[in-house]
Amino acid sequence: MHSSALWRISALSALLTVAAFTTPAQQDSTQAPTGDPVADAARKARAEQKTTPKPKKVFTNDDIPSAAPPPAPATADATNKNATQAKAGDQSAQKTTDPEDDPKTEAYWRKRARKLRAKLATAEQELDVLQRELSKDQVQYYPDPQKALMQQYNRGDINEKTAKVDAKKAEVESLKQQVADLEDAVRKAGGDPGWVR
Repeated sequence: MHSSALWRISALSALLTVAAFTTPAQQDSTQAPTGDPVADAARKARAEQKTTPKPKKVFTNDDIPSAAPPPAPATADATNKNATQAKAGDQSAQKTTDPEDDPKTEAYWRKRARKLRAKLATAEQELDVLQRELSKDQVQYYPDPQKALMQQYNRGDINEKTAKVDAKKAEVESLKQQVADLEDAVRKAGGDPGWVR
């Protein structure tokens, strides 16, 4: 009898051991895929969130106090007065020594001629672009039937571009005249007309 009781106890303990190991496996299988992928992804995200460490603090310039407070207003006014006086003194010295501001120097006339020629070159380039756009719009055959129908009844865009081309031509002629007048102004000021060429 003693051996049969031992045998029952050992069988009972083996059964309990098997039951103890199978119960958590069944619980895991209930938490595993339920058929709903959103719920599964949410469970997985919650589990990962519990295991991830908190981010470390990042310090920025806003976290650090400034080095020195601004000076008192009374000293700032005195500093500003001294700075403006120094600038005024520097500007008056610069005006007397800057050759580009003296109308009797070659640098002055070359600077004026350079500015006029730059304006003239820009205006000529804009005129060229406008003329190309106008010639493109004046095509007799339009591959786009919608554009062809529109052009039969209203040529407003072509008229508008023609007006822009005419205005730009007038601007170019005006700038060319200003360049010619600049040569006359150099002669009248006693300079060499070659300075503006």
